[in-house]
Amino acid sequence: MIKRLNTADSKFDAELDALLAWETREAPDVVRTVADIIEEVRTDGDAALLRLTRRYDNVLTARIEGLEVDADELGRSLDRLPDLDRGALHTAADRIRSFHERQPRGDFSYTDELGNLLGQRTTPLDRVGVYVPGGQAAYPSTVLMTVVPARVAGVGEVIATVPTPGGVQNDHVFAAMAIAGVDRVFTVGGAQAIAALAYGTQTVPRVDKIVGPGGAYVAAAKRLVFGPTGIDLIAGPSEILVIADGSVAPRWTALDLLSQAEHDAAAQAILVSPDADCLDRVQAEMERVVGDLPRAEVVQRSLMNRGALIETRDLDEACEIANRIAPEHLQLAVRDPDALLPAIRHAGAVFLGAHAAEVFGDYVAGPSHVLPTFGTARYASPLGVTDFLKRSSIVGGGESSVQGLAQVAAAIADAEGLTAHGLAARARVSGFDANER
Repeated sequence: MIKRLNTADSKFDAELDALLAWETREAPDVVRTVADIIEEVRTDGDAALLRLTRRYDNVLTARIEGLEVDADELGRSLDRLPDLDRGALHTAADRIRSFHERQPRGDFSYTDELGNLLGQRTTPLDRVGVYVPGGQAAYPSTVLMTVVPARVAGVGEVIATVPTPGGVQNDHVFAAMAIAGVDRVFTVGGAQAIAALAYGTQTVPRVDKIVGPGGAYVAAAKRLVFGPTGIDLIAGPSEILVIADGSVAPRWTALDLLSQAEHDAAAQAILVSPDADCLDRVQAEMERVVGDLPRAEVVQRSLMNRGALIETRDLDEACEIANRIAPEHLQLAVRDPDALLPAIRHAGAVFLGAHAAEVFGDYVAGPSHVLPTFGTARYASPLGVTDFLKRSSIVGGGESSVQGLAQVAAAIADAEGLTAHGLAARARVSGFDANER
C-alpha cells in the first residue's frame, strides 16, 4: 500500500507536500503534558523524578539513589556480554573515535595591519547530558555515537539518562557506557529526564547542553528547555531516501528501505528513480520480505503512512527531489555515485554506492548517527565534535595599534546614540582629555 508518485503528474507537488507535511504537526496534548512534567521537576526535583519514573516506567524505588547506576555495574554489564558483542562495541567505539579525532577544532590567530591580535579560541563544554532512548528498544549505538564525540572534544563531565521500563536494565547499553566513558548514569527517561538535565535536581546535576534522540515527548521537552540549556537538534523519526538507477540488486535496496521503516511507524522510507521497472522490482522485494520481519506491523504502517515510490524523468530530477526533501539518510544506489554527489546539497549523511549500506552509518562506519531530520538538513549538520565545543573571539591590542579602531568605533557609537560606548572608545585615543580624568 506504499504510495506511488510521478513527477510528471500535475498533482505531484501537492502530493509530495502532503507526504512531507506530517512532520509539521505538533500534538497540543503532548506539549501540555511535557510542560507540566518540566514544571513538576523544576519545582520538586528528586521527588518528582521518583513519582514520574514510577508513573511512566513502572520503576518502584523509594530513594533517588535507586535511579543512579553505579559505575561498577557498567563494568559488570560489559563483562557479561558474549565476546562477539563486546568486541563489536569496542570496534564501533574505536572507529567513531578515529573519525571524530579528525574533525578540526578551529583555533586560529593573526595580527592585522594595525598590529592588533585577532583570533578564535575553542574550548569544550564543562558538562553535557546525553539522552539515550529506551522505551521501544535498547540503543547501545546511540551511547557510542553521542558520548565518544563528547569525550574527543574534551567535555569535562558526561551525564547520561536512559529509561528502564519495568526496571529492566540492558547490559549492552550499560556496556557501551562503560566503553565510551560516561561519568554518571540515571535510569530516568522521557520529558522528566530532559527537565532534570536542563534545570538540575538535588541529585541530577544541571548540564550545559543536552544531546541525543528521543520520541515526541523528548523532542517537545528539548524544545521547551532550550535557552537555559543548549540542545543538539530536535530529532524526529528516522528517514531514508534512496536514489536508484536499477544497477543495484533490488533486494539490497528493499532491505535498506525496510531497515529504517522498522524503527517506528512514523519513520519515512522513500525510493526515487527514473526507472519504473526498478521501482516495481524493489516494491516486489519489500512485499516479499516484510511479512517475515518481527516488526512487520510497524514497517507496514510506516510504509503506508509515510513511504513512497517516486518516478522521476531522470537522475538529475531525482537529485532535485532529494534536495527538496533534505533527508536524514540519503543512499545513492547508482552505478556512479561520485558523479551524483556534487548535485546533493541537503542530506544528513550520504551513502555512496551499492555496498555502502545505511546500516553501517547506524552502527560502525564512524560518523555519528545523530542526524538532522524533518528537512532540517537544509541548515543543520550531524552531531560531531564541534557540537561540544564553544568559540571565544580573541581581541588584543596596544596603544598604537588601537588608534585606528578607536576613531571608527566612536563614530559608529555616536551614530547609534550610545554615548558611553563612544567615550570608552575615545578614552583609548592618545592625548584624549578623558585619559586625564
